[in-house]
Amino acid sequence: MNRLDYLVLIATILAIPLYGLWRTRGSASLGQYLKGDASIRWATIGLSVLATQAGPITFLSMPGQAYESGIGFIQNYFGQPLALIIVCAVFVPIYQRLKVYTAYQYLGERFDQKTRLLGAFLFLVQRGIAAGITIYAPAIVLSALLGWRLNLTIWLAGGLVIIYTVVGGTKIVSITQRYQMIVILVGMAIAFAVAVYRLSPDLSFEGALSVAGKMGKLEAVDFSVDPHKRYTFWSGLIGGFFLALSYFGADQSQVQRYLAGGSLKESRLGLSRCNFLFFCSARLFSCFINSKSRLFISISPRTSVRWRVAMGRSYRRCKRNSMTFSCENALRFAPFPAHRRRFRQTSAMWL
Repeated sequence: MNRLDYLVLIATILAIPLYGLWRTRGSASLGQYLKGDASIRWATIGLSVLATQAGPITFLSMPGQAYESGIGFIQNYFGQPLALIIVCAVFVPIYQRLKVYTAYQYLGERFDQKTRLLGAFLFLVQRGIAAGITIYAPAIVLSALLGWRLNLTIWLAGGLVIIYTVVGGTKIVSITQRYQMIVILVGMAIAFAVAVYRLSPDLSFEGALSVAGKMGKLEAVDFSVDPHKRYTFWSGLIGGFFLALSYFGADQSQVQRYLAGGSLKESRLGLSRCNFLFFCSARLFSCFINSKSRLFISISPRTSVRWRVAMGRSYRRCKRNSMTFSCENALRFAPFPAHRRRFRQTSAMWL
């Protein structure tokens, strides 16, 4: 890590929470502590909702999933736009009209106290387990980067979050998540630019996309009705719809975010516009970047010059002869036996 890396790390971990504590000073009422106030605008609500959903687990697991089997799993989110429309049209007005603090308070008013306690209990169990994993994942990264013991990074990450959340309440969570999400989106854009810049001179960005596509890494949509397939358009549309409806409509981790707005309009705007646009673009952009990680490993400048030249030459010859850049065609144009052996190994790893 260089100085810029440490600067971004320190700013994200310390400076943003400290700024949030400064912004929330003087917020003494219970209502402001639990729900925020009218100063929280729709953009902050949307980015907070996005940050709650697209947390460290998302950005650590999606690259591995795309690396292994391509970006077909994004079909799971095709039902989310429809679910968000229903949440904005039905759920949000009810919560705002009743002025509830939690989704489970509505269950108590609609049914009885037992239903309210059961819903709250299930939420606490679920989120308690999820919070442990959410803290554990970035703690592993911090431990590797800083060379500290894993137990120490877990305590530091969890302790810092607990301190500023207890002190500032909902408002500080929304404010800090807004800037943390901006850091994440900017980091993704920089990672994409670096990946493109580090491609071999013998293989253009267009060629890299062609290679990734031929290897099945960019197959995002599958309209098959085969029930044995893991990801299809129909399973994502139907299953993703109900999953997103339950998550955004009844899970307190999301309900609390869009109830932080001062009005129904702010809550709707934050949940629909900002979250819909930013969330979908972040998902697609993240998958698009990470689907090329395996390709980037083999054609980056750190590999041997002769291997990169041979791979670029094979691609250009396939294109010149109007042939697809497949394993068989690349092997035909590979100039040296060593390159042919390596290409077989790499293709087997890709496919």
